[in-house]
Amino acid sequence: MSQPMFYVSPEQQIKDRAEFARAGIAKGRSVIIARYDDGILFVGENHSRTLHKMAEIYDRIGFAAVGRYNEFENLRVAGIRHADIRGYAYDRHDVTGRMLAGGYAQLLGAIFSQVMEKPYEVEMVLAEVGTTPDTDEIYRLSFDGSISDEANFTVIGGAAEAVGAAMLPAYSPDLGLAECLRVAIQALIADPRGTELTPAALEVAVLDRTRVGARKFRRLTQEEIVGLTEARPPRRTRKAKAVVPETEAAPDKPVRRRRVKTADSGE
Repeated sequence: MSQPMFYVSPEQQIKDRAEFARAGIAKGRSVIIARYDDGILFVGENHSRTLHKMAEIYDRIGFAAVGRYNEFENLRVAGIRHADIRGYAYDRHDVTGRMLAGGYAQLLGAIFSQVMEKPYEVEMVLAEVGTTPDTDEIYRLSFDGSISDEANFTVIGGAAEAVGAAMLPAYSPDLGLAECLRVAIQALIADPRGTELTPAALEVAVLDRTRVGARKFRRLTQEEIVGLTEARPPRRTRKAKAVVPETEAAPDKPVRRRRVKTADSGE
């Protein structure tokens, strides 16, 4: 029996939908999510002051995404609602990054598999800061619901491979916030479509484990970005003083000899 003229094989459908989603994600500027010694850093190029690519989901959990804004904004709101309901019904500690990442993976996978619906043009990251660096978690989710656990840092966006390769040589999870931010900005410059990365063109946020209170997410202002990225002043070294050996005397001062009293001197 011959197939109808409009028949498309499932393999071809999946391939076409994946190419469509990747093309939309490739238009987005890259975002870096990286661990540093006191938390997790989010940094990316964003010229808008109100349409954020990164946001808070819950107490210790942050969110970052690239792609179509209205789609990942819907995902962000859905994650906040799900986290609030679970935290209210059970306990705030029951809201974890792994739980939310699993829910997002199921949702994205279901949307991608619906033939009559357009797949989401979204790539996103969920990060949870722990009480110690060993307990930090970073999850990367793709448009088709696939999920991966990243060890130290990850990059999402159109130039993720180039930016990640540029960041790898100088990066270490033991870096401080200032050093990690400078390394990330230098890596973002590797984006071949990038423009001049001024502080006004950057969106930076952190999950700071040292912050007092339950909520660890905060955004960095332009003044803080400038203060962290400016070059360090050179260290001043003290000049060593010349030491004159005890056996040598200055030429303009006579050598004074002490007379030692003895029993036979009669003095």
